[in-house]
Amino acid sequence: MTFAALTIAGSDSGGGAGIQADLRTFAFHQVHGASALTCVTAQNTVGVTRVDALPPAAVIAQIEAVTSDIAVQAAKTGMLLNQAIIEAVAGLLKAHPIANLVVDPVMVSRSGDRLMDSGAIAALGNQLLPLADILTPNRYEAQMLAEMPIATLADMQTAAQKIQALGPKAVIVKGGGFKGELRGVDVWFDGEQLEVLTTEQVETTNTHGTGCTLSSAIAANLAKGLAPLNAVIAAKSYVTEALHHSLSIGQGQGPVGHFYPLLG
Repeated sequence: MTFAALTIAGSDSGGGAGIQADLRTFAFHQVHGASALTCVTAQNTVGVTRVDALPPAAVIAQIEAVTSDIAVQAAKTGMLLNQAIIEAVAGLLKAHPIANLVVDPVMVSRSGDRLMDSGAIAALGNQLLPLADILTPNRYEAQMLAEMPIATLADMQTAAQKIQALGPKAVIVKGGGFKGELRGVDVWFDGEQLEVLTTEQVETTNTHGTGCTLSSAIAANLAKGLAPLNAVIAAKSYVTEALHHSLSIGQGQGPVGHFYPLLG
C-alpha cells in the first residue's frame, strides 16, 4: 500500500525547516508527500530576511487540488503566518476534514520570539486547534495557550491538560526549549493518558527544523497506521537520531540530518 501525507506550511529557502523538512521527513518514512504552500521565506542558517504570504485562495486551491485526487492518510500544518490564511485553512478543514491532522502552531519560536500577531494567534486558538488530532506546542506556545508560566515538569503536565481542554484530541508539550534536565522531555495528554516522554540529550547547536520535523514525522507515522502515542514516540526517536547526524552547514544554526541513513 502507498501512504500519502499533506503538509500545509511555508517554504524555507535554506532547506532546514518548513515544507522542505516536511517532505524529506515524509520520504524517510516511505510516505508520499504532497504540499500546500502558505508563504515563501528568504532565509538561511543565520536568519530570515523576507517573508511573503500567498493569497488564502491560493493556499486553499492547493489543498483542494491534492485532496480531490490523492487519498492522504494524514496532514500537518506548520507556518500559516496570518489570520486570513488560518481562517481559510480552518474553514476548509472543518467542511472537509482530513484524518490524522497534526497541528504545529508555529506561534512562537523555541527562543521565545513571536511569529504571529494577536489576531492570527486568536484565530489559530479558536478555529484550528479544535480540529487537531495532535497539537505540538513548544514551551513558549504552551505558555501562551495555557495562560501560565512553565518552568517545571509539573507545569508542563498542567499545561498539557489545560491545552487539551481547548479542543485538540491530544497535546504534546515539547521541552526542547528548556535547559538542563528538562531539555528533550515532552509531556503527552490525550484526555485520559498523561505520559512523560524522555529521550537522550544530543549536544549540537544545529537544531534548525526540529519542530517541523517532529510534527511531520508524527503525521507520517499516523498515515501508516500507528496509534497516536506510538506515532509520537517513533517520531521522537527519529528526531533524536537526526540530531545525532545534524548538518554543520552555513555560518549559523544548521539543520537536523533528515536523511541520516544515507550519510554513511
